[in-house]
Amino acid sequence: MVGVDPDDNLDANPFVHVKAKVPIEAFSNSTSFPLVTLRMVAEHITKPAEALCSLARLTAADGKLVVYTVNRGSPASLAAWAVPFRFHHPVKRLLWGCEKRDTFPVAYRLNTRKALAEQFESAGFRQIFFTYVDDCRTFARFRYLYRLELGLWRLCKGLGLIYPENCLLGVFERF
Repeated sequence: MVGVDPDDNLDANPFVHVKAKVPIEAFSNSTSFPLVTLRMVAEHITKPAEALCSLARLTAADGKLVVYTVNRGSPASLAAWAVPFRFHHPVKRLLWGCEKRDTFPVAYRLNTRKALAEQFESAGFRQIFFTYVDDCRTFARFRYLYRLELGLWRLCKGLGLIYPENCLLGVFERF
């Protein structure tokens, strides 16, 4: 397994066999990969065309690329977009107990279903699967708020609505 990430957090990942501490645009490899994943990465990509060009180069023909990322339209993403970055870590620490090293600036250029489909297609991928993944963990550390959150989730499901706090999961195939 090859990990590509310019951040020092890559060093702490025990599952990665080869670690390349560079942006995806700077990574080169002699062979292409049958499977590439972007897990909670797309929201940080500032130059989608360059990143997707590299991903197309690194993904084998008929290879799959899986994207799991936050939805730009979810309440937490809208708040992150509106709030200055210097406040992101204190809020994340309060809600989820995160460490400062796990807080990064967001760009939200690949964080809608439409943006994913259009930009991946222009880079030589076709979407073969997409779904919204409900994210009911915003208030998980606070028992009563968490119960309210789960109640809202149940209400949305009962009414056939998409839960507003969700992530995007897309699978793309290189053609």
